[in-house]
Amino acid sequence: MDKIYVTGGTPLNGTITISGSKNAALPLMATSLLTADTITLSNVPHIADISTMAHLLLQHGTNLLIDASGGNGGHLGGVIQLTSDNINNIEAPYDLVRKMRASVLVLGPLLARFGKARVSLPGGCAIGTRPIDMHLKALTELGAVIELTEGYIDAHVPGGKLTGTDIHFGKISVGATENALMAATLATGTTTIHNAAKEPEITDLANCLVSMGANIDGIGTHTLTINGVESLHGTHYKVICDRIEAGTFMMAAAATRGTLTLEEVDLDVMTATIELLKDIGVHISTPADNTLKVDAHNATLSPKNVSTEAYPGFATDLQAQYMALMLTIDGSCIIEETIFENRFMHVAELSRMGADILIEGYKATVHGGKPLKNAELMATDLRASVCLVIAALAAQGDSVINRMYHIDRGYERIEEKLAKCGAKIRRAR
Repeated sequence: MDKIYVTGGTPLNGTITISGSKNAALPLMATSLLTADTITLSNVPHIADISTMAHLLLQHGTNLLIDASGGNGGHLGGVIQLTSDNINNIEAPYDLVRKMRASVLVLGPLLARFGKARVSLPGGCAIGTRPIDMHLKALTELGAVIELTEGYIDAHVPGGKLTGTDIHFGKISVGATENALMAATLATGTTTIHNAAKEPEITDLANCLVSMGANIDGIGTHTLTINGVESLHGTHYKVICDRIEAGTFMMAAAATRGTLTLEEVDLDVMTATIELLKDIGVHISTPADNTLKVDAHNATLSPKNVSTEAYPGFATDLQAQYMALMLTIDGSCIIEETIFENRFMHVAELSRMGADILIEGYKATVHGGKPLKNAELMATDLRASVCLVIAALAAQGDSVINRMYHIDRGYERIEEKLAKCGAKIRRAR
């Protein structure tokens, strides 16, 4: 099992190209089940979660052609061609779904096109229970009949065709919005999704569906109106940048008091992170289109309270990284987690590095400015793992981070990107 070895204390300096978004690419891959034509996706990151979704689609019968080089001999921005003209299996088995909760996103497309699906329940999650009841409620309202049997979602559509309806989500859910949106594109009549998530990844999915022939109004808002069509066609579509990866490297630059230039960034989706880091004293500029320069060299930084929120607020997926940054700054702040109920598991590992953090319910009080110590650490989930990398980069001495398969789920060759910017970091077994 791979480990990452980090010798901390060196500021990051250099340029990093931001990969395509994992959270956007996964539902985009699922759209291939909505049509018999070929979907070609570019700027797809080469990470474990993409491989898991690819294996899931393969077992359904989708034909995949993958060029991880992006067709130009490079290393970033892979291209995937997906053709689902011969789907011979409507079951998503437990062995694949348990590896990644986003696997449940095949449910809506399978029901919309084939009128039936059998998908394993994804089970629990390290950062909370994250139930899928909102997914099932929305699909039921569209006309699906759903039974939970032996750990599986058994669903079918009487008559074979979903019917448009009004869907009201009691709270914002990215995954439920994605499943309902994809399902509604092939439903008879009009569907309106109220209190829809409006994360950039939702907008990316909607734009891709429109390029496939879907009729969707309200893109980028909390109300989506979908006029169902008879069929969708193929498309070529570029995945948006990974705003969480970009934010992670911004936090790493600030924590090490370095200077990083980030390329291939959609600045419009980075507003909350940019404003937060400016507020604490990081110098941020935009020297070119789709380019961010993050400069914390000689900067005087101050701690700032923050609460995670649905987009366009501060992302829960950056909470752990921000905590690592706050540990490097003199003073105290409160970090409130409002999205997931168990997303402070990285605190125990940070405490092993000498961090002073008090957890009370959904709030963490961080007392920063004390030198972080090197330690052997254990990653517990995707964002926790990269939080530990940032803390190790800011600490003095040699640290080891175990269970790095977590980080491979969402970050494309992170150690290579950091090493190019001066980090003393390597991967080994």
